[in-house]
Amino acid sequence: MSKILIIDDDAIICQFLTSLFRKYGYDSEYVMNAADAISILEAKHFDVVFCDLFLPDQSGKKVLKKIVRRSPDTQVIIISNSNDIKTAVEMIKSGAFTYITKTFTEDEIFAETKKALRYRKQLYKNHSHKFENNTNIHIPPLSSSNATHLTETSSKFVIGKSGKTAQILDQIRLVAPTCYSVVIYGESGTGKEAVALAIHSLSKRKEKPFIAVDCGILTHELARSELFGHEKGAFTGAAIQKKGFFEMADGGTIFLDEIANLSYEIQASLLRAIQERKIRRLGAQTEKNIDVRIIVATNIPLSDAVKNKHFREDLYHRINEFSIDLPPLREQKEDVMHFANHFLNQINEEGDKQIPGFDPNVVEIFNYYDWPGNFRELNNAIKRAAIFTDNQPISSDRLPKEILNRYAQLEQRKAQKETSGSSENNDLKNIAMEAEQNKIISVMVDVNYNKSQAAKILNIDRKTLYNKMKKYKLYF
Repeated sequence: MSKILIIDDDAIICQFLTSLFRKYGYDSEYVMNAADAISILEAKHFDVVFCDLFLPDQSGKKVLKKIVRRSPDTQVIIISNSNDIKTAVEMIKSGAFTYITKTFTEDEIFAETKKALRYRKQLYKNHSHKFENNTNIHIPPLSSSNATHLTETSSKFVIGKSGKTAQILDQIRLVAPTCYSVVIYGESGTGKEAVALAIHSLSKRKEKPFIAVDCGILTHELARSELFGHEKGAFTGAAIQKKGFFEMADGGTIFLDEIANLSYEIQASLLRAIQERKIRRLGAQTEKNIDVRIIVATNIPLSDAVKNKHFREDLYHRINEFSIDLPPLREQKEDVMHFANHFLNQINEEGDKQIPGFDPNVVEIFNYYDWPGNFRELNNAIKRAAIFTDNQPISSDRLPKEILNRYAQLEQRKAQKETSGSSENNDLKNIAMEAEQNKIISVMVDVNYNKSQAAKILNIDRKTLYNKMKKYKLYF
Protein backbone atom coordinates (compact mmCIF):
# COMPACT_ATOMS: atom_id res chain seq x y z
CA MET A 1 0.00 0.00 0.00
CA SER A 2 1.38 3.40 -1.01
CA LYS A 3 2.06 5.80 1.85
CA ILE A 4 1.29 9.52 1.56
CA LEU A 5 2.13 12.38 3.92
CA ILE A 6 0.37 15.76 3.91
CA ILE A 7 2.21 18.77 5.39
CA ASP A 8 -0.04 21.82 5.72
CA ASP A 9 -1.07 24.26 8.46
CA ASP A 10 -4.65 24.30 7.18
CA ALA A 11 -6.59 21.65 9.10
CA ILE A 12 -9.39 21.54 6.53
CA ILE A 13 -6.93 20.81 3.70
CA CYS A 14 -5.23 18.12 5.79
CA GLN A 15 -8.47 16.37 6.71
CA PHE A 16 -9.82 16.59 3.15
CA LEU A 17 -6.70 15.08 1.58
CA THR A 18 -6.31 12.40 4.25
CA SER A 19 -9.92 11.26 3.77
CA LEU A 20 -9.56 11.38 -0.01
CA PHE A 21 -6.44 9.20 -0.07
CA ARG A 22 -7.89 6.68 2.35
CA LYS A 23 -10.98 6.46 0.13
CA TYR A 24 -8.72 5.47 -2.77
CA GLY A 25 -6.89 2.88 -0.68
CA TYR A 26 -3.74 4.81 0.23
CA ASP A 27 -2.18 4.88 3.72
CA SER A 28 -2.14 8.60 4.54
CA GLU A 29 -1.48 10.88 7.51
CA TYR A 30 -0.80 14.56 8.07
CA VAL A 31 1.21 17.02 10.14
CA MET A 32 0.75 20.78 10.40
CA ASN A 33 4.27 22.17 10.66
CA ALA A 34 7.79 21.56 9.34
CA ALA A 35 9.25 20.32 12.64
CA ASP A 36 6.71 17.51 12.94
CA ALA A 37 7.19 16.72 9.26
CA ILE A 38 10.94 16.25 9.68
CA SER A 39 10.40 14.04 12.73
CA ILE A 40 7.91 11.74 11.02
CA LEU A 41 10.04 11.59 7.84
CA GLU A 42 12.98 10.40 9.93
CA ALA A 43 10.88 7.63 11.42
CA LYS A 44 8.89 6.54 8.37
CA HIS A 45 9.23 6.34 4.60
CA PHE A 46 6.60 7.88 2.33
CA ASP A 47 6.07 7.38 -1.39
CA VAL A 48 4.50 10.79 -1.97
CA VAL A 49 4.50 13.96 0.12
CA PHE A 50 2.12 16.90 -0.35
CA CYS A 51 3.83 19.94 1.14
CA ASP A 52 2.46 23.46 1.59
CA LEU A 53 4.81 26.15 0.25
CA PHE A 54 4.28 28.38 3.32
CA LEU A 55 4.47 26.64 6.70
CA PRO A 56 4.38 28.48 10.05
CA ASP A 57 7.86 27.48 11.22
CA GLN A 58 9.77 26.92 7.98
CA SER A 59 9.35 27.32 4.23
CA GLY A 60 8.13 24.44 2.14
CA LYS A 61 11.22 24.88 -0.03
CA LYS A 62 13.50 24.01 2.89
CA VAL A 63 11.39 20.97 3.72
CA LEU A 64 11.56 19.94 0.06
CA LYS A 65 15.36 20.11 0.06
CA LYS A 66 15.55 17.98 3.20
CA ILE A 67 13.24 15.36 1.71
CA VAL A 68 15.21 15.26 -1.56
CA ARG A 69 18.46 14.85 0.38
CA ARG A 70 17.19 12.17 2.79
CA SER A 71 14.82 10.25 0.48
CA PRO A 72 15.38 11.04 -3.20
CA ASP A 73 12.81 8.51 -4.40
CA THR A 74 10.00 10.21 -2.45
CA GLN A 75 7.97 12.35 -4.83
CA VAL A 76 7.11 15.78 -3.41
CA ILE A 77 4.11 17.74 -4.70
CA ILE A 78 4.15 21.38 -3.65
CA ILE A 79 0.74 22.96 -2.96
CA SER A 80 0.16 26.68 -2.57
CA ASN A 81 -2.40 29.46 -2.81
CA SER A 82 -0.01 31.21 -5.22
CA ASN A 83 -0.13 30.60 -8.96
CA ASP A 84 3.26 32.23 -9.61
CA ILE A 85 4.99 30.49 -12.53
CA LYS A 86 8.48 31.56 -11.39
CA THR A 87 7.94 29.96 -7.99
CA ALA A 88 6.63 26.82 -9.65
CA VAL A 89 9.74 26.59 -11.86
CA GLU A 90 11.98 27.12 -8.82
CA MET A 91 10.26 24.29 -6.95
CA ILE A 92 10.59 21.92 -9.90
CA LYS A 93 14.28 22.77 -10.23
CA SER A 94 14.72 22.12 -6.49
CA GLY A 95 13.39 18.58 -6.90
CA ALA A 96 9.60 18.76 -6.61
CA PHE A 97 7.62 16.39 -8.80
CA THR A 98 5.09 19.09 -9.60
CA TYR A 99 3.42 22.22 -8.24
CA ILE A 100 -0.35 22.73 -7.94
CA THR A 101 -2.55 25.45 -6.48
CA LYS A 102 -5.10 24.95 -3.72
CA THR A 103 -7.92 25.41 -6.20
CA PHE A 104 -7.36 21.73 -7.07
CA THR A 105 -10.20 19.29 -7.59
CA GLU A 106 -10.48 15.75 -6.27
CA ASP A 107 -9.83 14.36 -9.75
CA GLU A 108 -6.71 16.52 -10.18
CA ILE A 109 -5.26 15.41 -6.84
CA PHE A 110 -5.90 11.75 -7.63
CA ALA A 111 -4.41 12.08 -11.14
CA GLU A 112 -1.24 13.82 -9.91
CA THR A 113 -0.81 11.24 -7.15
CA LYS A 114 -1.02 8.37 -9.64
CA LYS A 115 1.52 10.12 -11.89
CA ALA A 116 3.92 10.61 -8.99
CA LEU A 117 3.62 6.96 -7.94
CA ARG A 118 4.20 5.72 -11.49
CA TYR A 119 7.20 8.03 -11.84
CA ARG A 120 8.65 6.78 -8.53
CA LYS A 121 8.15 3.17 -9.63
CA GLN A 122 9.97 3.81 -12.91
CA LEU A 123 12.86 5.56 -11.15
CA TYR A 124 13.22 2.56 -8.86
CA LYS A 125 13.40 0.24 -11.86
CA ASN A 126 16.02 2.42 -13.56
CA HIS A 127 18.20 2.74 -10.47
CA SER A 128 18.07 -0.98 -9.71
CA HIS A 129 18.92 -2.02 -13.27
CA LYS A 130 22.49 -3.29 -13.59
CA PHE A 131 24.38 -3.12 -16.85
CA GLU A 132 27.06 -5.58 -17.89
CA ASN A 133 30.17 -4.55 -19.81
CA ASN A 134 29.66 -6.52 -23.01
CA THR A 135 29.46 -5.90 -26.73
CA ASN A 136 25.68 -5.77 -26.75
CA ILE A 137 25.11 -2.43 -25.03
CA HIS A 138 21.44 -1.63 -24.52
CA ILE A 139 20.03 1.02 -22.19
CA PRO A 140 16.23 1.20 -22.11
CA PRO A 141 14.80 4.72 -22.28
CA LEU A 142 13.58 6.38 -19.08
CA SER A 143 9.80 6.43 -18.98
CA SER A 144 7.66 8.26 -16.44
CA SER A 145 3.93 8.62 -16.96
CA ASN A 146 4.57 11.81 -18.87
CA ALA A 147 7.57 10.42 -20.71
CA THR A 148 5.53 7.44 -21.86
CA HIS A 149 2.85 9.71 -23.23
CA LEU A 150 5.43 11.86 -24.95
CA THR A 151 7.27 9.02 -26.62
CA GLU A 152 3.97 7.56 -27.80
CA THR A 153 2.93 10.92 -29.21
CA SER A 154 6.23 11.89 -30.77
CA SER A 155 8.93 9.42 -31.72
CA LYS A 156 11.31 12.37 -31.94
CA PHE A 157 11.16 13.09 -28.21
CA VAL A 158 13.90 11.40 -26.20
CA ILE A 159 13.94 11.38 -22.42
CA GLY A 160 17.45 11.28 -20.97
CA LYS A 161 18.44 10.17 -17.50
CA SER A 162 20.76 13.01 -16.49
CA GLY A 163 19.73 15.95 -14.33
CA LYS A 164 19.63 18.26 -17.35
CA THR A 165 17.19 16.23 -19.38
CA ALA A 166 15.07 15.45 -16.33
CA GLN A 167 14.82 19.19 -15.71
CA ILE A 168 13.65 19.78 -19.28
CA LEU A 169 10.89 17.20 -18.80
CA ASP A 170 9.85 18.93 -15.58
CA GLN A 171 9.67 22.27 -17.40
CA ILE A 172 7.63 20.75 -20.23
CA ARG A 173 5.23 19.16 -17.76
CA LEU A 174 4.93 22.45 -15.89
CA VAL A 175 4.25 24.79 -18.81
CA ALA A 176 2.25 22.47 -21.09
CA PRO A 177 -1.16 22.86 -19.36
CA THR A 178 -0.87 26.67 -19.35
CA CYS A 179 -1.60 29.06 -22.20
CA TYR A 180 1.84 30.70 -21.97
CA SER A 181 3.94 31.43 -25.03
CA VAL A 182 7.27 29.57 -24.89
CA VAL A 183 10.71 30.39 -26.26
CA ILE A 184 12.97 27.36 -26.79
CA TYR A 185 16.69 28.08 -27.03
CA GLY A 186 19.19 25.59 -28.42
CA GLU A 187 21.78 24.86 -31.05
CA SER A 188 20.83 23.27 -34.36
CA GLY A 189 19.95 19.62 -33.89
CA THR A 190 19.13 19.78 -30.15
CA GLY A 191 15.48 18.81 -30.65
CA LYS A 192 13.65 22.14 -30.38
CA GLU A 193 10.72 21.02 -32.54
CA ALA A 194 10.42 17.77 -30.57
CA VAL A 195 10.14 19.75 -27.32
CA ALA A 196 7.54 22.05 -28.88
CA LEU A 197 5.52 19.02 -30.00
CA ALA A 198 5.85 17.52 -26.52
CA ILE A 199 4.43 20.70 -24.96
CA HIS A 200 1.53 20.60 -27.43
CA SER A 201 0.95 16.89 -26.76
CA LEU A 202 0.56 17.49 -23.02
CA SER A 203 -1.62 20.59 -23.41
CA LYS A 204 -5.37 21.02 -23.59
CA ARG A 205 -4.90 21.64 -27.33
CA LYS A 206 -3.44 18.19 -28.03
CA GLU A 207 -6.43 17.15 -30.17
CA LYS A 208 -6.02 20.26 -32.35
CA PRO A 209 -3.38 20.94 -35.07
CA PHE A 210 0.34 21.37 -34.41
CA ILE A 211 1.87 23.40 -37.23
CA ALA A 212 5.67 23.73 -37.45
CA VAL A 213 7.10 26.56 -39.54
CA ASP A 214 10.78 26.98 -40.47
CA CYS A 215 11.13 30.76 -40.54
CA GLY A 216 14.69 30.37 -41.83
CA ILE A 217 13.43 29.49 -45.31
CA LEU A 218 10.70 32.13 -45.49
CA THR A 219 11.76 35.02 -47.70
CA HIS A 220 10.41 38.48 -46.90
CA GLU A 221 8.17 38.30 -49.97
CA LEU A 222 6.66 34.94 -49.07
CA ALA A 223 6.50 35.20 -45.27
CA ARG A 224 3.26 37.18 -45.01
CA SER A 225 1.42 34.91 -47.44
CA GLU A 226 2.73 31.73 -45.82
CA LEU A 227 1.94 32.87 -42.27
CA PHE A 228 -1.40 34.61 -42.84
CA GLY A 229 -2.63 33.32 -46.21
CA HIS A 230 -3.91 35.17 -49.30
CA GLU A 231 -6.98 35.63 -51.42
CA LYS A 232 -7.19 34.69 -55.07
CA GLY A 233 -5.63 37.45 -57.17
CA ALA A 234 -3.94 39.12 -54.18
CA PHE A 235 -0.68 39.22 -56.14
CA THR A 236 0.77 37.92 -59.39
CA GLY A 237 0.65 34.14 -59.30
CA ALA A 238 -2.04 33.92 -56.58
CA ALA A 239 -4.34 31.73 -58.67
CA ILE A 240 -6.27 30.30 -55.73
CA GLN A 241 -7.24 31.27 -52.20
CA LYS A 242 -4.79 29.92 -49.63
CA LYS A 243 -4.90 29.47 -45.85
CA GLY A 244 -1.86 30.60 -43.92
CA PHE A 245 -0.11 28.67 -41.18
CA PHE A 246 -1.95 30.59 -38.45
CA GLU A 247 -5.34 29.59 -39.84
CA MET A 248 -4.17 26.01 -40.23
CA ALA A 249 -3.16 25.99 -36.55
CA ASP A 250 -6.42 27.52 -35.29
CA GLY A 251 -7.35 25.98 -31.95
CA GLY A 252 -3.95 24.34 -31.67
CA THR A 253 -0.29 25.33 -31.57
CA ILE A 254 1.98 27.05 -34.05
CA PHE A 255 5.73 26.47 -33.73
CA LEU A 256 7.92 29.15 -35.31
CA ASP A 257 11.45 27.79 -35.63
CA GLU A 258 14.35 30.27 -36.08
CA ILE A 259 11.98 33.17 -35.48
CA ALA A 260 14.87 35.68 -35.43
CA ASN A 261 15.16 35.26 -39.22
CA LEU A 262 11.86 37.04 -39.84
CA SER A 263 12.14 40.61 -41.11
CA TYR A 264 11.23 43.56 -38.90
CA GLU A 265 8.09 44.21 -40.95
CA ILE A 266 6.87 40.62 -40.64
CA GLN A 267 7.65 40.73 -36.92
CA ALA A 268 5.24 43.68 -36.63
CA SER A 269 2.48 41.68 -38.34
CA LEU A 270 3.24 38.72 -36.11
CA LEU A 271 2.99 40.86 -32.99
CA ARG A 272 -0.44 42.11 -34.02
CA ALA A 273 -1.65 38.58 -34.73
CA ILE A 274 -0.52 37.43 -31.29
CA GLN A 275 -1.89 40.42 -29.39
CA GLU A 276 -5.19 40.89 -31.19
CA ARG A 277 -5.74 37.21 -32.01
CA LYS A 278 -6.74 38.27 -35.50
CA ILE A 279 -5.17 37.83 -38.91
CA ARG A 280 -5.90 39.28 -42.34
CA ARG A 281 -5.11 37.34 -45.49
CA LEU A 282 -3.30 39.24 -48.22
CA GLY A 283 -5.94 40.85 -50.41
CA ALA A 284 -8.75 40.29 -47.87
CA GLN A 285 -11.09 43.08 -46.71
CA THR A 286 -11.92 41.54 -43.34
CA GLU A 287 -10.00 40.02 -40.46
CA LYS A 288 -10.40 36.52 -39.08
CA ASN A 289 -10.33 35.59 -35.39
CA ILE A 290 -7.81 32.92 -34.43
CA ASP A 291 -7.00 31.01 -31.26
CA VAL A 292 -3.42 29.81 -31.45
CA ARG A 293 -0.76 29.06 -28.87
CA ILE A 294 2.68 30.36 -29.83
CA ILE A 295 5.90 28.39 -29.33
CA VAL A 296 9.06 29.76 -30.92
CA ALA A 297 12.65 28.56 -31.17
CA THR A 298 15.97 30.20 -31.87
CA ASN A 299 19.68 29.36 -31.72
CA ILE A 300 20.62 32.91 -30.72
CA PRO A 301 19.70 34.86 -27.57
CA LEU A 302 16.70 37.01 -28.53
CA SER A 303 17.70 39.59 -25.91
CA ASP A 304 20.94 40.15 -27.85
CA ALA A 305 18.99 40.41 -31.11
CA VAL A 306 16.83 43.09 -29.47
CA LYS A 307 19.92 45.06 -28.43
CA ASN A 308 21.30 44.79 -31.97
CA LYS A 309 17.99 46.03 -33.42
CA HIS A 310 17.44 42.76 -35.28
CA PHE A 311 14.38 41.77 -33.25
CA ARG A 312 11.47 43.86 -32.03
CA GLU A 313 11.54 44.48 -28.30
CA ASP A 314 7.74 44.51 -28.01
CA LEU A 315 7.48 41.14 -29.78
CA TYR A 316 10.24 39.72 -27.57
CA HIS A 317 8.40 40.67 -24.38
CA ARG A 318 5.13 39.34 -25.79
CA ILE A 319 6.45 35.85 -26.55
CA ASN A 320 8.95 35.54 -23.68
CA GLU A 321 6.46 34.29 -21.06
CA PHE A 322 8.41 31.07 -20.44
CA SER A 323 11.71 29.79 -21.81
CA ILE A 324 13.44 26.42 -22.04
CA ASP A 325 17.17 26.03 -22.72
CA LEU A 326 18.21 22.83 -24.50
CA PRO A 327 21.81 21.83 -23.78
CA PRO A 328 23.99 20.57 -26.66
CA LEU A 329 24.74 16.87 -26.78
CA ARG A 330 28.40 17.48 -25.83
CA GLU A 331 27.13 18.62 -22.41
CA GLN A 332 25.13 15.41 -21.95
CA LYS A 333 27.88 12.84 -22.39
CA GLU A 334 26.40 10.61 -19.68
CA ASP A 335 23.29 10.22 -21.86
CA VAL A 336 24.92 9.72 -25.27
CA MET A 337 24.55 5.94 -25.34
CA HIS A 338 21.06 6.21 -23.89
CA PHE A 339 20.06 8.41 -26.83
CA ALA A 340 21.98 6.19 -29.27
CA ASN A 341 20.07 3.11 -28.14
CA HIS A 342 16.78 4.97 -28.39
CA PHE A 343 17.51 5.90 -32.02
CA LEU A 344 18.72 2.38 -32.79
CA ASN A 345 15.49 0.90 -31.38
CA GLN A 346 13.50 3.19 -33.68
CA ILE A 347 15.60 2.17 -36.68
CA ASN A 348 15.14 -1.52 -35.86
CA GLU A 349 11.36 -1.09 -35.67
CA GLU A 350 11.02 1.07 -38.78
CA GLY A 351 13.43 -0.95 -40.92
CA ASP A 352 12.50 -4.41 -39.62
CA LYS A 353 16.10 -4.92 -38.52
CA GLN A 354 17.60 -6.81 -35.59
CA ILE A 355 20.73 -4.84 -34.70
CA PRO A 356 21.46 -5.71 -31.05
CA GLY A 357 23.59 -2.68 -30.13
CA PHE A 358 27.05 -1.19 -30.58
CA ASP A 359 30.48 -2.74 -30.24
CA PRO A 360 32.87 -1.30 -27.61
CA ASN A 361 34.84 0.80 -30.13
CA VAL A 362 31.68 2.60 -31.22
CA VAL A 363 30.71 3.23 -27.60
CA GLU A 364 34.15 4.77 -26.99
CA ILE A 365 33.90 6.96 -30.10
CA PHE A 366 30.35 8.09 -29.31
CA ASN A 367 31.26 9.02 -25.74
CA TYR A 368 34.39 10.96 -26.76
CA TYR A 369 33.11 12.65 -29.93
CA ASP A 370 31.88 16.25 -29.48
CA TRP A 371 28.76 15.99 -31.70
CA PRO A 372 28.67 19.44 -33.34
CA GLY A 373 25.42 18.45 -35.07
CA ASN A 374 23.88 17.29 -31.77
CA PHE A 375 20.99 14.78 -31.81
CA ARG A 376 20.40 15.14 -35.52
CA GLU A 377 24.00 14.14 -36.25
CA LEU A 378 23.83 11.21 -33.82
CA ASN A 379 20.58 9.93 -35.32
CA ASN A 380 21.84 10.29 -38.89
CA ALA A 381 25.13 8.57 -38.06
CA ILE A 382 23.28 5.55 -36.66
CA LYS A 383 20.91 5.46 -39.64
CA ARG A 384 23.80 5.44 -42.08
CA ALA A 385 25.64 2.74 -40.15
CA ALA A 386 22.49 0.62 -39.86
CA ILE A 387 22.13 0.43 -43.64
CA PHE A 388 25.26 -1.76 -43.76
CA THR A 389 24.53 -3.72 -40.58
CA ASP A 390 22.11 -6.42 -39.52
CA ASN A 391 21.94 -9.09 -36.81
CA GLN A 392 25.18 -7.89 -35.20
CA PRO A 393 26.36 -4.87 -33.21
CA ILE A 394 27.26 -1.77 -35.24
CA SER A 395 31.04 -1.64 -35.69
CA SER A 396 33.23 1.44 -36.02
CA ASP A 397 34.00 0.80 -39.71
CA ARG A 398 30.30 1.44 -40.45
CA LEU A 399 30.34 4.95 -38.99
CA PRO A 400 30.43 8.03 -41.25
CA LYS A 401 34.00 8.96 -42.14
CA GLU A 402 33.60 12.52 -40.89
CA ILE A 403 32.97 11.20 -37.37
CA LEU A 404 35.95 8.84 -37.59
CA ASN A 405 38.14 11.70 -38.86
CA ARG A 406 37.04 14.03 -36.12
CA TYR A 407 37.48 11.35 -33.46
CA ALA A 408 41.00 10.59 -34.73
CA GLN A 409 41.87 14.29 -34.58
CA LEU A 410 40.56 14.63 -31.06
CA GLU A 411 42.59 11.59 -30.03
CA GLN A 412 45.69 12.94 -31.78
CA ARG A 413 45.32 16.30 -30.10
CA LYS A 414 44.91 14.63 -26.73
CA ALA A 415 48.06 12.57 -27.28
CA GLN A 416 50.03 15.65 -28.39
CA LYS A 417 49.03 17.55 -25.29
CA GLU A 418 50.00 14.64 -23.08
CA THR A 419 53.43 14.27 -24.69
CA SER A 420 54.36 17.90 -25.23
CA GLY A 421 52.92 19.30 -22.02
CA SER A 422 52.39 23.02 -21.85
CA SER A 423 54.99 23.89 -24.50
CA GLU A 424 52.49 23.31 -27.31
CA ASN A 425 50.23 25.96 -25.86
CA ASN A 426 52.89 28.54 -26.60
CA ASP A 427 53.61 27.36 -30.15
CA LEU A 428 51.76 29.87 -32.35
CA LYS A 429 52.19 27.76 -35.47
CA ASN A 430 50.52 24.75 -33.86
CA ILE A 431 47.78 26.90 -32.42
CA ALA A 432 47.05 28.45 -35.82
CA MET A 433 47.03 25.06 -37.55
CA GLU A 434 44.72 23.59 -34.95
CA ALA A 435 42.33 26.55 -35.26
CA GLU A 436 42.32 26.23 -39.06
CA GLN A 437 41.70 22.50 -38.89
CA ASN A 438 38.83 22.92 -36.42
CA LYS A 439 37.25 25.64 -38.54
CA ILE A 440 37.32 23.46 -41.66
CA ILE A 441 35.69 20.60 -39.78
CA SER A 442 33.05 22.88 -38.27
CA VAL A 443 32.10 24.43 -41.62
CA MET A 444 32.02 21.05 -43.37
CA VAL A 445 29.58 19.74 -40.76
CA ASP A 446 27.41 22.87 -41.07
CA VAL A 447 27.11 22.52 -44.88
CA ASN A 448 26.61 18.76 -44.76
CA TYR A 449 30.06 18.17 -46.32
CA ASN A 450 29.38 20.16 -49.49
CA LYS A 451 32.94 21.16 -50.47
CA SER A 452 31.94 23.94 -52.87
CA GLN A 453 29.77 25.58 -50.26
CA ALA A 454 32.43 25.11 -47.57
CA ALA A 455 35.08 26.74 -49.77
CA LYS A 456 32.79 29.69 -50.38
CA ILE A 457 32.16 30.18 -46.64
CA LEU A 458 35.88 29.84 -45.86
CA ASN A 459 36.64 32.35 -48.65
CA ILE A 460 39.04 30.02 -50.47
CA ASP A 461 38.82 28.11 -53.74
CA ARG A 462 38.07 24.38 -53.94
CA LYS A 463 41.67 23.51 -54.79
CA THR A 464 42.95 25.27 -51.68
CA LEU A 465 40.33 23.51 -49.60
CA TYR A 466 41.36 20.12 -51.01
CA ASN A 467 45.01 20.87 -50.25
CA LYS A 468 44.24 21.84 -46.67
CA MET A 469 42.07 18.75 -46.20
CA LYS A 470 44.93 16.60 -47.50
CA LYS A 471 47.36 18.40 -45.16
CA TYR A 472 45.17 17.66 -42.12
CA LYS A 473 44.17 14.19 -43.36
CA LEU A 474 40.48 15.09 -43.55
CA TYR A 475 38.77 12.57 -45.82
CA PHE A 476 35.24 13.90 -46.05
